[in-house]
Amino acid sequence: MALIIGLTGSIASGKSTVSLMFDDFNIPVVDADKLSREVVMPGENAYNKIVETFSEEVLREDKSIDRKKLGSIIFQDKEKRKQLNAIVHPAVRKKMLEKRDHYVKQGARCVVLDIPLLFESKLTHFVDKTLVVYVDEEVQLQRLIGRDGYSREEAYQRINVQIPVKEKAAMADAVIDNNGSKQESYQQLESLLNEWQVLQ
Repeated sequence: MALIIGLTGSIASGKSTVSLMFDDFNIPVVDADKLSREVVMPGENAYNKIVETFSEEVLREDKSIDRKKLGSIIFQDKEKRKQLNAIVHPAVRKKMLEKRDHYVKQGARCVVLDIPLLFESKLTHFVDKTLVVYVDEEVQLQRLIGRDGYSREEAYQRINVQIPVKEKAAMADAVIDNNGSKQESYQQLESLLNEWQVLQ
């Protein structure tokens, strides 16, 4: 049986960095963020529903969805955020499970589902083990400000939409402490995969 790992973290915790490391171990990663972009491409079912719900205001000139514009609408309005999630999440889940099952059928010993809102969306039943990429809140804040140019207040706003990373770490089967160097995180991942017996 393949081991399905649910990888998560919080915004700017370095989850994407750790996600890329699985490639070194020939472990396929199904990235929910990438899928969430795919399902809102023009012509997709979720795309049509978004335009229906939020009007053509959220479209760019080329008719693709302006994620920034949509983001600014939903970050300030809980109800609208719920509406968007109700459209996008089911479509992403469907694609994610299709990809997961495809890799398992191909004989993968381990498949990673990279899901930013693994705990928030209560998707832990899709995986066998949960792995959280952890950083201290101050590190998270500084990375977010540095990476995306947010003010301190904007960065806080985005961090506070999610369950605090400390709480996620407490809920997880394993934690990668990403406060140090990339090399340190890599070593933690390698020893964990050995412990979980997924390395050939």
